[in-house]
Amino acid sequence: MAKNKAAKTKAADEGSMLKLLRDIVVILILVLGIHSCVAKPFYIPSDSMMPILRNGDRLIVSKYPYGWSYASVSFHLAPKKPGRWFGKLPERGDIVVLEHPVTRVDYIKRVIGLPGDTIELRGGALIINGKPIKREVQPMLSVPVDANMPGSDSSLGRFVTRDAAGKAVLELPIVRETLPGGATFDTIDMGPGYLTDDYGPITMPADHLFLMGDNRDGSADSRVPVDRKGLGGPVPFDAIAGRAEIISFSTDGTAEWYNPLSWFEALRPGRAGTNLRPERQASKN
Repeated sequence: MAKNKAAKTKAADEGSMLKLLRDIVVILILVLGIHSCVAKPFYIPSDSMMPILRNGDRLIVSKYPYGWSYASVSFHLAPKKPGRWFGKLPERGDIVVLEHPVTRVDYIKRVIGLPGDTIELRGGALIINGKPIKREVQPMLSVPVDANMPGSDSSLGRFVTRDAAGKAVLELPIVRETLPGGATFDTIDMGPGYLTDDYGPITMPADHLFLMGDNRDGSADSRVPVDRKGLGGPVPFDAIAGRAEIISFSTDGTAEWYNPLSWFEALRPGRAGTNLRPERQASKN
């Protein structure tokens, strides 16, 4: 009797353990499926997409707008096979997350050139298909300095100053650009003298995109060689993983993992809910 009872208990324990393992596997598959096919969170670790994105922002990236490829699979688990299911090209101005074509590290940049476009920069001014895009100098943008910004390797450190209240702020030079098709957004232009101010002309091959950061003089993008952590030129469409949609929340770098109260104190006000789709207006470009 005792042996039968012990055997039944052991069998029940083993059954419970198998059920638990099965449930864990199912949950992991669901999470991976959602991450790879629908949407996933994304963390901004640098200032290359300033002013719209700041170091410490957390985003929602949708996976389905451009179809799916090997880059859609989260955690870089898929082999790099060419092709895309239900592929649809991004629009100029979209902010996209991509898998670096060489290192397979996640990057986030803005789509500037589409297949067949000729891209050129002269003195920092962008020229698409032989026509300079519309550029409008904006008032200086004041952004509070915090533990996340500017970062230790940031190109924006020279813009740190003090406001009327004596608080440290970044006073950033802003140029608003409007691309062919009407996408308009703000960029940071630090002035002349940067290696990325002059580039091209270069024509996009089929199924390739030209990507740039909005912090034009502080972004390792399609203008920058791979050995300098850039994208090394036009990026294959297959490397695009998804489209940045909205900021979910943002932190200033002061949160401590062992202090839950600090998690809330570190939240930056006014960042959550920021729409990352560019405004689009009628354009003659």
